[in-house]
Amino acid sequence: MKIAGLQKLSMVDYPGHVAAAIFLQGCNFRCGYCHNPELIPLNRESAYNEKDILDYLEKNENMLEGVVITGGEPLIHGDLPEFTSRIKQKGFRLKLDTNGSDPAGLEDLFRGHLLDYVAVDVKTSLGKYSLLTDVKDIEELISSSVHLTMLSTIPYEFRITCVPGIVEEEDIRSIAELLKGAKKCSLQQFSPGISYQESFQKRAPYGKEVLSGFRDILLDKVEQVDMRGI
Repeated sequence: MKIAGLQKLSMVDYPGHVAAAIFLQGCNFRCGYCHNPELIPLNRESAYNEKDILDYLEKNENMLEGVVITGGEPLIHGDLPEFTSRIKQKGFRLKLDTNGSDPAGLEDLFRGHLLDYVAVDVKTSLGKYSLLTDVKDIEELISSSVHLTMLSTIPYEFRITCVPGIVEEEDIRSIAELLKGAKKCSLQQFSPGISYQESFQKRAPYGKEVLSGFRDILLDKVEQVDMRGI
């Protein structure tokens, strides 16, 4: 397990809970607008070991209600189930952030009752995934993760970062069909600045009216659609 960072206290990463956020090193996607590009390479040294993290959680169990495991992409780590199990054994609620590329790994965590909340990023319409992520033949895996999540018995959300040129109205309509019947989706405003590819650093975000239009499209298929960062 390569642990790149620890946010010791967060009021926003786990809805309704005070949590610590653990950032794992490494991602199998190469999204140009990624705002944590330093987390993409897998070959960096760990900033923390598992004992450091577990000791911190135990010492602060009276303050923390939950733990968020994020990245990078957590599911590329084969020892993630063991790590999540150790966290759960200490009595914490656990939220996972994932890009949805490993439905088998996600299913293992569901079956092991190791998750209390999951957030799945939906990057764009399935037809544009390979172009955005630099990963071929990914569409079926993403679709499987979406359906597994919707069938789960725990709270979940799908998150869409609305990057101009990557997520357009046509993509939103396609995503709405993919998420048909989902309980919750969150539209996140794109924020230019640090990114994996320089071309995204000065790209202007959508205005509120455009995002409100996206929300209306999604509400035709999804029960609840939140807007963040606007």
